[in-house]
Amino acid sequence: MHRYVHLPTQEEATRSKGEFFFKSGLPGCVGCIDGTHVRIQAPSQDEHLFVNRKGFHSINVQIACREDMMIFDVVAKWPGSTHDARILRESSLYREFEEGRINGMLLGDSGYPLKRWLMTPVQAPRTPQERRYNTKHASTRNLIERCIGVLKRRFHCLHSELRMHPERVCIVIAATVVLHNICVKKRLPLPRQEDAPVMPEDEENAIIAVPDEISGRLVRNHLINSL
Repeated sequence: MHRYVHLPTQEEATRSKGEFFFKSGLPGCVGCIDGTHVRIQAPSQDEHLFVNRKGFHSINVQIACREDMMIFDVVAKWPGSTHDARILRESSLYREFEEGRINGMLLGDSGYPLKRWLMTPVQAPRTPQERRYNTKHASTRNLIERCIGVLKRRFHCLHSELRMHPERVCIVIAATVVLHNICVKKRLPLPRQEDAPVMPEDEENAIIAVPDEISGRLVRNHLINSL
């Protein structure tokens, strides 16, 4: 994990900012973040905690990736009922960004809090500038959904029900992320789309809006007005 899944270095962050800006016009972006559910059999202990909003048992996995679909952070230890915002808040990724050790921003959906380093969509946009921002945000954040889709196509076990103890499932998920990054690093061909259909992530996860942070709102307003 430490060799193949790690936070971006200063050089990698600078390159990611340039790539994201070239493709979307959004400055300062170093990656995208989202959650995805991996189905498991009903565990014998704390069974109710693993039932997600879709009604099946799962592990809720947090994934963050760069512009080239290299995954630089994965959290695979929370039961399916846990909200995405809590998983982020309890993660080392949150502390790294919150304490300013990573210079850049992440893009996430409305299930995450708006912070100075985490940009989310504008709920009920009213102006052309806000709608333009939402369009750019959505098209750029789509990268993480495609990344998760590629991960699940490469490793079909993430589609089916993993019939193991939850702790063992978490190890399997982490292993697939390591192998995915090796594939990206070696530029191995992506699996064909038809090999295993992938449910869009926004259908898997019900989004519950969380409160905005004032500093995040100021940064987002600056982005909206400068696009």
